[in-house]
Amino acid sequence: MKATFTDLSLPSSGVVVVLVADERTLSPSAEQVDKALDGALAKAMRSSRFKGKAGETLDIVAPRGSDYDRIILAGVGKSKDIKAMSVRNLGGGLVAALNAAAARKATVMLDPLDGLAELGAAAAARVGQGAMLRAYRFDKYRTKEKEEQKPTLQELVIACENPSGAKREFDSLEKIVDGVNYTRDLVSEPANIIYPETLAAAGEALKSLGVEVEVLGEKEMEKLGMGSLLGVGQGSARESKLLVMQWKGGAKNDPPVAFVGKGVTFDTGGISIKPAQGMEDMKWDMGGAGVVIGLMKALAGRKAKANVVCVAGLVENMPSSTAQRPGDIVTSMSGQTIEVINTDAEGRLVLADALWYTQDRFKPRFMIDLATLTGAIIIALGHEHAGLFSNNDELAQRLDAAGAAVGEKLWRLPLGDAYDKQINTDSADMKNVGGRDAGSITAAQFLQRFVNDLPWAHLDIAGVTWSKKDTAITPKGGTGFGVQLLDHLVAEHYES
Repeated sequence: MKATFTDLSLPSSGVVVVLVADERTLSPSAEQVDKALDGALAKAMRSSRFKGKAGETLDIVAPRGSDYDRIILAGVGKSKDIKAMSVRNLGGGLVAALNAAAARKATVMLDPLDGLAELGAAAAARVGQGAMLRAYRFDKYRTKEKEEQKPTLQELVIACENPSGAKREFDSLEKIVDGVNYTRDLVSEPANIIYPETLAAAGEALKSLGVEVEVLGEKEMEKLGMGSLLGVGQGSARESKLLVMQWKGGAKNDPPVAFVGKGVTFDTGGISIKPAQGMEDMKWDMGGAGVVIGLMKALAGRKAKANVVCVAGLVENMPSSTAQRPGDIVTSMSGQTIEVINTDAEGRLVLADALWYTQDRFKPRFMIDLATLTGAIIIALGHEHAGLFSNNDELAQRLDAAGAAVGEKLWRLPLGDAYDKQINTDSADMKNVGGRDAGSITAAQFLQRFVNDLPWAHLDIAGVTWSKKDTAITPKGGTGFGVQLLDHLVAEHYES
């Protein structure tokens, strides 16, 4: 599907979408259509529950004698509630409604209503962004899909007051969509397709955008002393990798901002094996790595004026005669030793070396890691928020604000000495689990031991990486959660 922009004038035929504000207040274009159809829109609204609230749609088959095929009424709600995010969600909702109506092409009449007018050209661009996000599908393996299950919409024409300005705004937003959908693709692929080598190759593909990419293999990591990361992958026939990507869009001497992702391409739990039920979901245990790769695609695609480093530790956690055992002690790149109590608490072992490598080599302004780290975060927050942990209040506040701005919500949880003591052990400097109590917090405490005093935040995205239902801009499946959030963070605070 593609989004295009044109002047604000009603088409003479086809499928048209008109806006309706709260309490069934027709937009000027809607009034024009209603008049031409002898009050058909008003009558349809009176005969339905449609009120013009944000997210509501009403599909009307055009009356006999009209050149229109159908008219979709789209609610925008109260003017005070119209924001960039709600307009983006409008675009996503329209794609769902138009596919349900089997429309191939439709024109959205984006009249400058109160609230929309204040957004200017960005309003039309956001409609396009939401439409492109919702139109995503991962269907490459479907060979017998029924025709009625396939989407029909091929083009969404957005009619607005400043189409050239909207197109300029959309060009940048489309690059962010590309990054989100790249992450969704990677997260959706099965583990026989995405494993450390092929996930690293997905990062290497970004060289075409000007990203500098390095891939470290096991020999290089052994020389660096990455015993924590390498221990996780030693039971797999797949070689572990460390993916390092750099985008140099800022001033030459500016320190970079850094993002680190957990990339466990399949997690059986290792010797501490998981139950069989639901294990197929562990193909997306590389979600954090998928986000930093998609983020780099978005930033490079829109030529962000910032220096950015993205690092991903890529491993496969498998049980075998060479697998790591509970009770093993490994030495991390930092020199700190770790007693592995549970081999299914492997993501933090991967991140320990990836975080240390990143802060030691690049001396960034801050580090943010993303990981599908703990089931405990789902118990705490469900699938509505990602968990946020940080040693720096300013960074935490900026992340929270960025999440609110793009609809990727975070909830900050505490860190503290009492939690940190839970991962102490007699046999080594620390153990990799702190017990059932506060499981997400003790996992974050473990990571904090590998960041020194650098401003750092940890996002536990286990509950938000995959969705079992459609939302306004996300079909069920991989969400790409984190790409828009971190792109917004960089754009708001760290671009020159």
